[in-house]
Amino acid sequence: MQDVSSDRSLNELAALRGSNQSGMRDHNERLVLSLVRQNGPLAKADIARITGLSAQTTSVIMRALEQDGLLKREEPIRGKIGQPSVPMSLAADGAFFLGLKIGRRSTDLTLIDFLGNVRGSSRRIYRYPTPDSIVGFVAEALPKILHGLTEAERGKIGGLGVAMPFQLWNWVQALGAPQSAMDAWRDRDVQAELTQITGMPVYIQNDATSACGAELVFGKGERPKDFLYFYFGTFIGGGLVLNGQLFLGRTGNAAGVGPMPVPSALGGKQRLFDMASISKLADQMEAAGESSDHIWEQPDSWRVSERLLTEWIDYAAQGLAAATLSAAALLELEAVMIDGWMPPAIRARITEKTRSALLGLDLAGVSPPLVREGTVGAHARSLGAAAIPLSQKYLIDWNAAARSSG
Repeated sequence: MQDVSSDRSLNELAALRGSNQSGMRDHNERLVLSLVRQNGPLAKADIARITGLSAQTTSVIMRALEQDGLLKREEPIRGKIGQPSVPMSLAADGAFFLGLKIGRRSTDLTLIDFLGNVRGSSRRIYRYPTPDSIVGFVAEALPKILHGLTEAERGKIGGLGVAMPFQLWNWVQALGAPQSAMDAWRDRDVQAELTQITGMPVYIQNDATSACGAELVFGKGERPKDFLYFYFGTFIGGGLVLNGQLFLGRTGNAAGVGPMPVPSALGGKQRLFDMASISKLADQMEAAGESSDHIWEQPDSWRVSERLLTEWIDYAAQGLAAATLSAAALLELEAVMIDGWMPPAIRARITEKTRSALLGLDLAGVSPPLVREGTVGAHARSLGAAAIPLSQKYLIDWNAAARSSG
């Protein structure tokens, strides 16, 4: 059985107490599901010890979650005195979620199960996004994606999460799009239109924040409690996790790192997205006579001359290092995580260069965070979009739980 202190110490978890009152069933069920998602299979005794719930209450909760199809029994662990321990794990078919990524160059509709496995997806590439094209795409793609689900499984879909850049009408110049086409986003209630098409709850979140959410919910390995997240898309974006919780900010655009001023290698200051965006690499490729179309179509294999790629990586890493130093001076960050729409080998190179560039800066008075690769990969925005309804329905807000226990 997995050590339940691996991601969150027992002292911290003890503050997130369950309640033995019947009116707190939803809270308790979310707490159990969150613990199992973070730590892997857990037995009833583990849950009771961590949460402070009575053995009887824990049994009732876990039995209800099993009957609802959200938890399943693993092989009993024998060899101890008394009855064998039976760990419970998340059931993949217990719930399903839809994620819609609205990018500046493409859109993806993805169906995932309760474990985050992709069950179906559809993609459309365009020069720029319009409300009509997005709504039309969902109306066309949704029936195809749901075709493989039974009627019972369709009833388990918890909602549609939408990951998209905010204020698309301000990106006209960068996208090369007509102002009138982008202005259409100002007045259209796309959330209401998608609700009508899907017949389910629809949640909207900033695209890079959603990618960060995917790392938080589905990421592999040890999850830092406080980390800044960079995602390379058409433009660089970011997300922030504080105390193990996605920090959205007042308007939902916290850690929108793109506009951050950073020192330029040419002197003066530049915005981060002018140094560390895939669009900059594409521009350089086109100027050198190399087609960049393929990098928007698939993230697994880029055909870029080594000279251009190395220059872009070095330049991007300088910007990321400067942005990391600014963030670390303000927040005590455990780590910085880097992911994006790119091959894993290139992600590894950017991460290593950023780590080296950060250590080359003046770090007096600052504890530099670890610089690590993200673990979700190129499709983090789509998976993060689907994680929004999952979190809304089945996970606990650790910070709110800690406050209520205080």
